[in-house]
Formats: sequence, C-alpha cells, structure tokens
Amino acid sequence: MSSGVFQKDGLTKQHNRFIKLALDKFVAALALLVLSPVILIIAIAIYFHMGYPLVFTQPRPGENGHIFNFYKFRTMTNERDEQGNLLLDEQRLTPFGQFLRKTSLDELPQLWNILKDDMSFVGPRPLLVRYLDRYTCEQARRHDVKPGITGLAQVKGRNALSWEEKFKLDVWYVDNWSLWLDLKILFLTVFKVLQQDGISQEGYASAEEFKGQLK
Repeated sequence: MSSGVFQKDGLTKQHNRFIKLALDKFVAALALLVLSPVILIIAIAIYFHMGYPLVFTQPRPGENGHIFNFYKFRTMTNERDEQGNLLLDEQRLTPFGQFLRKTSLDELPQLWNILKDDMSFVGPRPLLVRYLDRYTCEQARRHDVKPGITGLAQVKGRNALSWEEKFKLDVWYVDNWSLWLDLKILFLTVFKVLQQDGISQEGYASAEEFKGQLK
C-alpha cells in the first residue's frame, strides 16, 4: 500500500475526530439547555432525600491518563459505622439513587465534562485512578481515547461482564473507532437504558473492584 493511501486514511480519521469533537460540544451544550428543568428537579429531589452535596465528584483518568474531575448526581448517603468508616456502597445506595442509576439520569452532570473536553458521549468508561497501575499494557490502551458517558462495553452487557471482557471491548473500540460505530453505540444505549440491563453486578452496588492481574 502506498504512503499516499496511509496519509489519506490518517487525514480522514483526523477529520472524523474533529467532527466528533464538534458534535460532542454542540450536543452537550444543547442537552444542558433543554434538560436544565430536569436537572434542576433532580437536584432538588437529591437535596430533600440526601442533602448536600448534590453532585458526586471524583478524580478519574481520561485520555492518555490525564486526571480530571468526574461528575455524577449523588446516589448514596454518607452513612458510617460506629468506627466512622463509610458503610458498604450497597448499604448507602438509596431507593431514589437506584432510580437515578436505572434510568441513567445520574450521568447528566457528565454533559459538563464533555463541554470541558474531559469526556465524549461515546468511549470507554472512566474508572478509578488506582486502577491505572493494575492494567496490562494492552488494557491500558483504553486510555488512547477520551472516556465516554456510554461505550461498547455498556451496550454489550455493562456490569454483567467481567473486567477482562469489558477491557477487550474497550480496546476493540479504540482500534475500530468510526463515527458510524459511535452512532450505533448511542442507538443501542437507548435500548439498554429502557431495558435496565446490567446496571449492577450481583452483590454489588455497581461492580466488584478491579484487582488487576499478572502482567
């Protein structure tokens, strides 16, 4: 294959990534404007159910491992045991919080993450910072692109999948990304939210901690 073909393919992919970035910013801004009444209602409901803070903020690794502040609507209380330690996630998850998770409404603050250029609508989900040194070299490639509100692993099973299965799907997405694939994942996400499949792993509020593996 000639170098001209490689150059053309590279320019096409770069052009498509620019389109993706522009669409992300435009749709996120529009969604924040249109959904502002819904966001306000959820914020008020969280205040009466759990008090402050309304939004859960946590450092997460993004593209190339860059750390950013990740936002979600709060779904758990701050209840602690007699020693002052936080109770298990599943004990602190409220019924209203479960509703927010099942409907994915807890993800709405991530529209701000997209406007800040931390995230995209589609990409591997941003996980915990402490996982960074637990990945194999192959698994770490999930950070070659921006993390997303939804992704291939989410539409293929979400938390019903093992960590290894999720990471294989994340890396496959990195290697096979296209605008068409993003549109397909967004379309499938709507059905997954309606079906409410794979929201949590059995016995956990979300999923078991990733412990890593021998490299």
